Amino acid sequence: MSLKLNYYGHSCFSIEINGKTLLFDPFITGNELAKHIDVNTIKADYILLSHGHFDHVGDTVAIAKRTNARVIANVEVAHWASKQGVAQTHGLNTGGRFAFDFGSVKCVNAIHSSVMPDGVYGGSPVGFVIEYAGGALYYAGDTALTMDMKLIPMICPKLTLAVLPIGDNFTMGVADAVIASDFIECDNILGVHYDTFGWIKMGHARAQQAFSDKGKTLHLMAIGETKEF
Repeated sequence: MSLKLNYYGHSCFSIEINGKTLLFDPFITGNELAKHIDVNTIKADYILLSHGHFDHVGDTVAIAKRTNARVIANVEVAHWASKQGVAQTHGLNTGGRFAFDFGSVKCVNAIHSSVMPDGVYGGSPVGFVIEYAGGALYYAGDTALTMDMKLIPMICPKLTLAVLPIGDNFTMGVADAVIASDFIECDNILGVHYDTFGWIKMGHARAQQAFSDKGKTLHLMAIGETKEF
């Protein structure tokens, strides 16, 4: 089964699995590069949040209220979303896995920080491994390179695609992301968390060459682009 992915800029994207739309880290209206995206047209049955920073939760409440999507996040972020009026939430924590109607979600470690836009404690940041019929996707969230990534191929199915931050400064840069792709044993990478702010602008061709030199493919999608993997 192919994986249909829509990219909305920064670290925000959606995937369609078994008739359900999963939206990740929706930061759209606050992103100048995504001003051509109409947030009111974005579909979501589930919204997955990797941590609490404004550039990952920005449009969560508005989209969740409009679509009645269930927010999946660590327990602190899920609790925060509930306090904002989101009707459906599901809290997980690092190492936990839960089966939903589209497949399963496993929370894995991410090394970063987390605080909600209003200053409330955001718990520990996480990544997600989404398992579905015919494949698996790893979304690393905002993270540094970590040896914990080596656990993913030991405990999860072979990855169809890995979504890794590559912008440096706040997260892994390209060189560390190439190593991460080795750790997770995945040669098909979607790069995110780059170009949005001045500190994370990067050279696209050089980044893709770094992966190509290792026999891997780095996909850098245009904002608003849809692609099947």
